[in-house]
Amino acid sequence: MTHPRWRDAVTPPPPAALAAAVESHLASPDATTSDAVSPEAYLEAAERLLAALLKQGCVSRENALDLLVADALVTYAFEAASDDTPAAIIQRAHDAMVRIAAFAAPA
Repeated sequence: MTHPRWRDAVTPPPPAALAAAVESHLASPDATTSDAVSPEAYLEAAERLLAALLKQGCVSRENALDLLVADALVTYAFEAASDDTPAAIIQRAHDAMVRIAAFAAPA
């Protein structure tokens, strides 16, 4: 199933603008199976978006939509992984937290 078809089955459906933004961030120049539903594809897209926002210094209210898209990508990663075992989901959550926390500025 492709990303858009899988998301079309998710209820409630996302607003069209959010769905389009999510889809635009899933495209990766080095992806060979861009239409396969993969929790990792969503997490990687969220990481790319966060890295780009932080590199550009985009941390104001004007970037709220971009942050919402990153949040949606992470949420979809876990929805796509919902058939995994509980242990696998716990591990994925831990790994995602570590990867995302790595973007935090040192204290």
